[in-house]
Amino acid sequence: MRHHRLASRFVTATSAIAAVASLLVAGPAAMAQKPPADLTVLPPTPTDYTPKKTSWGDWDFTGTWPIENIASTRILFQRPKTFGNRVWITKEEHDKRIANAERSDKGFTTDSLNAGGTQGLADWTKSSNFSWRTSMLVKPLDGQLPPLTPKGAALYKAGKSGWVPRQEFDWVDDFDSWDRCISRGFPASMFPFRYNYGQRIWQAPGYVVIQLEMLGTRVIPIGNNVPKVPAGPEAWMGLSRGHWEGKTLVIETDHIKSGDSATTNPLKRAASPLNMATQNVPPFNTIPTSDKAHTVERLTMTGPNSILYEITYDDPETFTAPWTAQLEWTRDDKYEMPEYACHEGDVQIRNYITASRAHRAQVAAGTSQPITTDTRDRFAQQFDFDPVAPPDPNAPAPAPRGGGRGGAGRGGAGAPPAGAPPAGAPPAGAPPRQ
Repeated sequence: MRHHRLASRFVTATSAIAAVASLLVAGPAAMAQKPPADLTVLPPTPTDYTPKKTSWGDWDFTGTWPIENIASTRILFQRPKTFGNRVWITKEEHDKRIANAERSDKGFTTDSLNAGGTQGLADWTKSSNFSWRTSMLVKPLDGQLPPLTPKGAALYKAGKSGWVPRQEFDWVDDFDSWDRCISRGFPASMFPFRYNYGQRIWQAPGYVVIQLEMLGTRVIPIGNNVPKVPAGPEAWMGLSRGHWEGKTLVIETDHIKSGDSATTNPLKRAASPLNMATQNVPPFNTIPTSDKAHTVERLTMTGPNSILYEITYDDPETFTAPWTAQLEWTRDDKYEMPEYACHEGDVQIRNYITASRAHRAQVAAGTSQPITTDTRDRFAQQFDFDPVAPPDPNAPAPAPRGGGRGGAGRGGAGAPPAGAPPAGAPPAGAPPRQ
């Protein structure tokens, strides 16, 4: 499937890596977990498919595995509450998803860089069992993130980013790592965003490499005797080690860059484990990450052109319980991954700081009026919805689209997480940091 709504900062020159074509051609998605009679039940991951092997004997997962179908179908991260504990949608709801996908495919255009519509979404919706899902989050059973701990909630509320309503900008610590084109964070980088959905797996003896189209490449040593890294070093994508359990690749990751978004020290900031560009996650990108954060990922090929990806995230200092998400990776070896040149020439951070300081000086001098409305206010409530979910008569009206840091369409927040009130703004007129 092809989706042509790209970010304006995306550079379209094809990289050398993207020119390397894999041998396999994507076909219809294989059947993974089939919807059971009881739509609240999540069956075990099927392991009946046997992949081919590499020349050195590992299961061969190489290929390009974009995850754009999930976002384009509006399968949200957290489950719409009107689905209840249902993991699967009904036949009538799925018929609506197919109709929506067909309408999206008919709207496909290539008239400009930001052209819209999709290609092949209807085929995926008809053939993939994942298109019957109500959400990516499968544990807790209600499809909602567990509440934040008191410590996590306090740091979340105090956090700063380019997405927090009423926040001024004085220095780089007022922005998150994605604002600054450094990292989307982990495991946030493994979930669908609004654009640039590509993922490519490379393998060599003793290693698996997961190359992400946007801001990240993971080099993962594989084997039963890979030593655990001692305390100390950290990385934006964590430090991973993998092993095979039958035909499933299991990856454990810790040493994830720890910190929060409330600090005034840019070196002690951390990326949020969930980025609001994923549909229906908590807003603002200010969830902290402690040095106890740990993930377990399980990758199982369920057919020649599909991988069931499962990740469990545990950070006992931030969340009151672990949570688990699943999503389907669909092979598309024709998908190209041009260089994501985001940081180079990024003048926007300086522009935001300069404009914010200038406006506050004008207000203080009486030559300008304070801003009474902030287009970032829309990030404080859910604004991504699954069009096939049963209606909620108590739901607020969708927030209007507008400007704000990153522009319309870049965010994808849900409501603030349980245990955390909306993030506040730093005091207006606070002295600028140099």
